[in-house]
Amino acid sequence: MNINQVNWHAITLFKDFPATALDKIKKLFEVRSYGTGEKLITEGDVDDEMFILIRGRIRITKSMLIEGMDLPILELDNQRKVLATMDETEYPIFGEIALIDRDTRSATIQTLEQSHFLVTNRRRFFDFLDREPAIGNKLFMTLAKRMAATIHKNNTELIKLSTALALALSRFKTTP
Repeated sequence: MNINQVNWHAITLFKDFPATALDKIKKLFEVRSYGTGEKLITEGDVDDEMFILIRGRIRITKSMLIEGMDLPILELDNQRKVLATMDETEYPIFGEIALIDRDTRSATIQTLEQSHFLVTNRRRFFDFLDREPAIGNKLFMTLAKRMAATIHKNNTELIKLSTALALALSRFKTTP
């Protein structure tokens, strides 16, 4: 698969860009292929690449325990939780936070079949912002809105989880 076979207008991140801007954005990315069972992101690693799935299927998993934590009550056969299984139908994006601040990966992403990705890294991204400030600003704002939406969703989930934990703990409260 090459860069010109990608349906750029179907990718949410690029849907509002005119063809002239997309021609410039295309140079920011390379197409990278992975075989079945390969990891493209490993939880805990430090990296600066962003991926967009353009063909294939992936699985996102997260460790159930913080590294170094030893809790005998949590003796699990598999200490990883599957967060999602995704395919190219929505062109999912991974690693946008690491692209912005070279952050530690928060999950592991592994291919379930032969898969192809658009990939860029921090250096290319920020060089692009310098060279193409108008397009770059719009692209940066689109990524920022995506990250803000993720934060809002996570905040809602955190409130639900905290409430459930408080209710569960209240049932075990001992009375004097």
